[in-house]
Amino acid sequence: MNPRDLESYLHDHIPLARAMGVSVVDASPQRVVLTAPLAPNINHRDTVFGGSASAVAILAAWSMLHVRLSAQALGSRLVIQRNTMDYLAPMAGTFTAVADAPSAAVWSSFTRMLQRKGIGRIVQTSVLHYEGQPAGQLEGEFVAFGPGYQSLA
Repeated sequence: MNPRDLESYLHDHIPLARAMGVSVVDASPQRVVLTAPLAPNINHRDTVFGGSASAVAILAAWSMLHVRLSAQALGSRLVIQRNTMDYLAPMAGTFTAVADAPSAAVWSSFTRMLQRKGIGRIVQTSVLHYEGQPAGQLEGEFVAFGPGYQSLA
């Protein structure tokens, strides 16, 4: 999946991404980099609103998993189950969110469970950057449901 395809997917399927002005800089199975401008994400202090920062961080982490699942043709519904967000510094302009690939062992365990049980859970991180410095970090637990997964509920 290339950056243009991922950006189109995000804007078409997650309207908030378009409203926040999210652009995809890089989209590979090794790294996803998103960027967003200040203007649609501004707060009362002329910095990035915490909810916007968190949303872009979640989008980056989700996108990393989506790109990797797509590259392996592992169709699934991918959702976030829980997350923690640490805000390290205010961001007063365009910022980025970077999500690097999970380790090979973590990815293998996740995809094996998804294929065997129809559901897989994985922890994915992303880091926010502003002016070349870390400004925040997200740790999210994501759940992927395979095409044939049937809930017990």
